[in-house]
Amino acid sequence: QVQLVESGGGLVQAGGSLRVSCRASGRTFSRYAMGWFRQAPGKEREFVAGISWSGESTYYADSVKGRFTISRDNAKNTVYLQMNSLKPEDTAVYSCAADGAFKIRPTRVYEYDYWGQGTQVTVSS
Repeated sequence: QVQLVESGGGLVQAGGSLRVSCRASGRTFSRYAMGWFRQAPGKEREFVAGISWSGESTYYADSVKGRFTISRDNAKNTVYLQMNSLKPEDTAVYSCAADGAFKIRPTRVYEYDYWGQGTQVTVSS
C-alpha cells in the first residue's frame, strides 16, 4: 500500500515556473514507477510525465515535452514535476500516481495502482 500526497501547486503567470512534489508513504517507494497526470475542468484526466523506479527513464506527453521535467529522490520518497514556460492551458489539478507492476512506460490511468488527491495549478494569462 502506498499513500501519495501532492504539494506545491498555486497561481503563476504565463511564462513562469512552478514545481510540484509528491511524497509517498511506505518503505517500498523505490519499487514503483511514478507518473504525473492532470485534469482540467470538463476534460478527462491526461498523462503528463512518467519516471521509472530507478529514475533512469523518463517520458513525457508531447504537450509538455521540453518544458516539464520529472525527477525523483528515492531517499526522500518524493517525485517532482518541474514546470517551466507555463501556459494558461496547463491549468489543471495535477495528481501523482504509482505503478507497482513494473509496466513499461505506463501512460494510461488504469495502469496505475495508487493516486494522490491532487494539487491545483493555475496559470494566468
